[in-house]
Formats: sequence, structure tokens, C-alpha cells
Amino acid sequence: DLDGAKEGTRKNREIIFDIAKNTTLKVQTGGGIRTMNDIEDCLKNGISRVIIGSAAVKDPMFVKNVVLNFGDKIAVGIDEKRGAVAVEGWLENSGVSYLDLAKKMCENGVKYFIYTDIERDGMLNGPNHDKTKHLQKFASEYDVNVIASGGIKNIDDIIKLKKNSVYGAICGKSIYSGTLDLREAIAYCKKEI
Repeated sequence: DLDGAKEGTRKNREIIFDIAKNTTLKVQTGGGIRTMNDIEDCLKNGISRVIIGSAAVKDPMFVKNVVLNFGDKIAVGIDEKRGAVAVEGWLENSGVSYLDLAKKMCENGVKYFIYTDIERDGMLNGPNHDKTKHLQKFASEYDVNVIASGGIKNIDDIIKLKKNSVYGAICGKSIYSGTLDLREAIAYCKKEI
């Protein structure tokens, strides 16, 4: 919910809950989630995983508390631009290194990161494979999984992410644009390498 992230409130709450309610999909959501009540509301309305973004930078103890309460139903979004974490819907540079945030979140018990190089998001020029691989290698020491987001174009990106031991990928524009066949990507990911 990028609108929610920018404004600090959950602007698309009902739409997201409708998707969870009316499909068999596992839905994760983020954007504007700032309180324990927001998280509880999401989980009781069928959301499988809740993504904490700006709040992870601004209040790391909040993340520690929600992980104690909700475990692996919590992910932290690491939206990175030129090495620093962007917050408030990517509008502000936090001045916090994405690797420093990752380390603190690993220590706080987080089990999933959604990593986005925001300069690549929606560009269809491939994710930042080097930073994603580096983050996954670091996070693996804490048994944390990285989900790559931003720039994924085609099956070649999926293949490279899997070879780099990256846990998952978020594919948006590549599906809308027809550069990635989702069935092919899922079939590939289910194969053992």
C-alpha cells in the first residue's frame, strides 16, 4: 500500500482484505502499518504476513515486540537507494545503511526481509543481484530469508536469484508487461537445482 506508506495510514485496507478474503492466495501487505492494532487487524482479516517498513527504521523496539508476538508473520521491508534506507513511501532518506538496518532486524528476530532497490523498481532492468545476494548471504547467518523486489524482468532474473539462494521474488510489472511467464517462473522455482 504505497499510498498508505506515504501518508502513514492504511489507505487501501479494504481492497487488500477483499483480495485475501476472496482468493486462495497467501497475501502479504505493508504500507502505513505503525501499531500493534494495525498488525492484529491485518492478521485477523486473512493477511498471511505483515510488512513493517518505516516503523522498522524509526522504532526498532516496536519490531522486536511485534516479532515476539507474531513471529514469522512479520517481515521487514528494506527499501534501499544508494546504500541508505528510504522511508515514508520512499520519499525520505533515513540516513540508515540498509545493511545496518538488516543487522539490527536480524538481532530483533525478524525472519523475512523484502529487499527493494527502489531505483530499479518498475524499470524491468533486473533486480540488484549483487546487493540481494550479499544481503541473503548475510541474513542466512541468522536464518533469515530475503525476498527480492524491484526490476525483475524475466525468467533469467528468477534463475539468477534462485542460484544466489534468494528465498523469493516479487514480480509486478514483469507480469503486467508480459516479460515474465508466471507459470514458468513458479515451475522453475519448484525444481531442485
